Amino acid sequence: MTWTDLTPWRDRAGAFSPFKALVLAALTLPALLLAHAAWTASLGPKPWQAATHDAGTWAIRLLLLSLLVTPLRQITRQARVAELRRMVGVACFAYAGLHLLLYAGDLGFDWLKVGSEIIRRVYLTIGFVALVALAVLTATSTDGAVKRLGGVAWRRLHRLVFPAGVLALVHFTLQSKADVTEPMLMAGFFAWLIGYRLLAPAGGAPGVVAMFVLAMGAGAATAALEFAWYGLATGIDPWRVLAANLDVAFGLRPALWVLVAGLGAAALRAVPRARRVARAA
Repeated sequence: MTWTDLTPWRDRAGAFSPFKALVLAALTLPALLLAHAAWTASLGPKPWQAATHDAGTWAIRLLLLSLLVTPLRQITRQARVAELRRMVGVACFAYAGLHLLLYAGDLGFDWLKVGSEIIRRVYLTIGFVALVALAVLTATSTDGAVKRLGGVAWRRLHRLVFPAGVLALVHFTLQSKADVTEPMLMAGFFAWLIGYRLLAPAGGAPGVVAMFVLAMGAGAATAALEFAWYGLATGIDPWRVLAANLDVAFGLRPALWVLVAGLGAAALRAVPRARRVARAA
């Protein structure tokens, strides 16, 4: 572990980076807001459960954000974005660990009971396996780990982030029960991120046409996942849910949000490089 690993607000040269410091502050903000809500007793009638859910939700959001770093770097051609991957990934694990800690707090920190619940309940088992995978990725995220493992082995190990993401999303969906709006939204973004990597050439972003096709495919995949969930796991008519994707009177459904975000990424890809560089400057 190097000094830079312990001071994430510094750049590779060891100098203070306002950009990284700002991102670090943004990553700590949800935890600070959660602490404030707990201090002011504004978490509702079941504060431990509300806090547990909030921390877990942020863990998944940050997992997806860590996977977005590479596409964002390639689309915008801003190399400094890559400096954020480790910071965001470690923050993801920190929120996932807080999620487990708060769950234990809801059970009075009875760790034997926590362990038995994880074993007995499938969705908790799935979530715990995802947490273990994130722990492995975090422990090997340092420069020293990269040198010890070697670049090829390190990259192979860190592909664990994809099965960990699948497990985390399954856990999120199962514990959300009837209202799976946000889990479906996160699943749709995850589908886009996977599709991006399948389409991207080595070291670069897919073409504009490919990214428009990706946006359409990710939106359709989100609608299909939502349809399957409501059809198989609830008593709600899945055809009504599918039809709701075309009705924006009460806001956009997850599939449309994924489509809009994907089209936005494709539009950004279409912006000429010189113009993007000029705006960044």
